[in-house]
Amino acid sequence: MEIISGKEDYMYKRQLGNSDLYVSELSLGCMSLGKDAEKAKSIIDLAINAGINYLDTADLYDFGENERTVGEAIKGRRNDIIIGTKAGNNFTPGQEGWTWDPSKSHIKSAVKDSLQRLGIDYIDLYQLHGGTIDDPVDETIEAFDELKKEGIIREYGISSIRPNVIKEYVKKSDIVSVMMQFNVLDRRPEEAILELLDDNNISVLARGPLAKGMLSTKAQEKVKEKGQDGFLDYSYEELKALIDKWKDYESSERTLEALALQYILHNKTVAAAVFGASSIEQLENNLSYLEAAPLTEQMFGEIQAMTKPLTYKNHR
Repeated sequence: MEIISGKEDYMYKRQLGNSDLYVSELSLGCMSLGKDAEKAKSIIDLAINAGINYLDTADLYDFGENERTVGEAIKGRRNDIIIGTKAGNNFTPGQEGWTWDPSKSHIKSAVKDSLQRLGIDYIDLYQLHGGTIDDPVDETIEAFDELKKEGIIREYGISSIRPNVIKEYVKKSDIVSVMMQFNVLDRRPEEAILELLDDNNISVLARGPLAKGMLSTKAQEKVKEKGQDGFLDYSYEELKALIDKWKDYESSERTLEALALQYILHNKTVAAAVFGASSIEQLENNLSYLEAAPLTEQMFGEIQAMTKPLTYKNHR
């Protein structure tokens, strides 16, 4: 996996596995864009103009409407971007609920719907949106392999935090990426998964890098709002104490958003930190990463020392 300088040298791009896809190390998760098409377009335009080239969505987000919103926003800019979307949740627009369906027939049908909603004729990165160890994994892989041979998708990956599922796909498929939650408060991928993926030349797309905003400049406010019931193995009291220490790292050289992003991008297996943004302000706060002083090994070690490594308790 290779890192190259981005266009005009303001955004680095990292190779996705051994593919010819190079994604910007900061990438935009589109789920929280909302349904206001004009607002969504302004966020996406600013992101692309700042050097972000990877946009991540899914057919399940707003039951297809998010793909439509993204499709409208990228008209005329298709060549500037890499589009990732996901499948595996079977739903009928206009009806409530959905069912998990990783079957070959559903995936090959779902991709056509995604292409239509996005208004494009191929998908750069198509991802299985979840997965269990009881799935018909071979059938699912066959569907993705056929779509790749047909030129409908360029590459494929999975979105999963389950070690047993990830290991199956590493062993049996040609995935180039795994999307998983990874941040300073959720260091579970460091346990063994990052090493496994690196050994097999598979990249990580790290979602949730700001931990629901609890690692942002509004950290203390967000902990009160989102952390009352704790977060993973952290109690509410532990979260408050940790975030008080986290706030001490805020400086003129580096925002807390930049520090949170620097921590996960410090690992070479991570191709991109995929953050959401529901406003221009949130996007700009995350883009402060581009102007931050480099993360030192000392700071990286201090962050590891004050947080919990954590381990996966299920799906072993």
